[in-house]
Amino acid sequence: MSALPRSYNPFAEDEEEDVAPAGPGGGGGAERQRYLQQEVLRRTAATADSTTRSLSLLYESERIGVAASEELVRQGEALKRTEQMVDKMDQDLKTSQRHINSIKSVWGGLVNYFKAKPPESKPEQNGAPEYYANSRLKEAMISSKEQESKYQESHPNLRKLDSDNDFNKVDLVSSVQSDTYPKNQQLRAYHQKIDTNLDEMSSGLSRLKSLALGLQTEIEEQDDMLDRLTKKVETLDVNIKNTDRKVRQL
Repeated sequence: MSALPRSYNPFAEDEEEDVAPAGPGGGGGAERQRYLQQEVLRRTAATADSTTRSLSLLYESERIGVAASEELVRQGEALKRTEQMVDKMDQDLKTSQRHINSIKSVWGGLVNYFKAKPPESKPEQNGAPEYYANSRLKEAMISSKEQESKYQESHPNLRKLDSDNDFNKVDLVSSVQSDTYPKNQQLRAYHQKIDTNLDEMSSGLSRLKSLALGLQTEIEEQDDMLDRLTKKVETLDVNIKNTDRKVRQL
């Protein structure tokens, strides 16, 4: 007869040896709870850092959009200045044709005497014509520039908050305390920072959209200006050739 009881389980010892500790340190439930808390904090901190980096890239894109808008406005000023120069050349050419007609014959002089003189162009002020971008682009640029100054005050040099101590120093007190935030102060700070970044990202995307629409409108208007300028230059070229031919015939 065996001395072992009927309820003896020969695998019991193996099962006890195979049981894994509750946490990485093998300290039981308390150690596992601390491990989970640290893991939650780590993942939340990574999420906060990710939103901060995304927000920095968003503001960088917005600054690039503002710079592109300013360059486009300068291009519009150059196009308008060129168009005014072409108009001035056309008027000077018409005056030259009147003088040529007076030189060729007395009849041409009489025709020029009774013919109305072409309107004189107004002189440019300070040599630079005024150019105004479309209202949509102008409003978008003003809004982005105002937000850029505010962002530089709160986030100097696009600084990334990547340490726990930084979050303890930042004032993240909300005007309305919500029960949806966790009770842990450090975890609450992370959640509040994430929500703040997401709100700022939403506003930034809205401003980027306004910039894009303003740029589209400005480009379409400048395309029309280029088409008009091209036609004027072609007409001016034909008139110059005709005037040159008349001068050679004198």
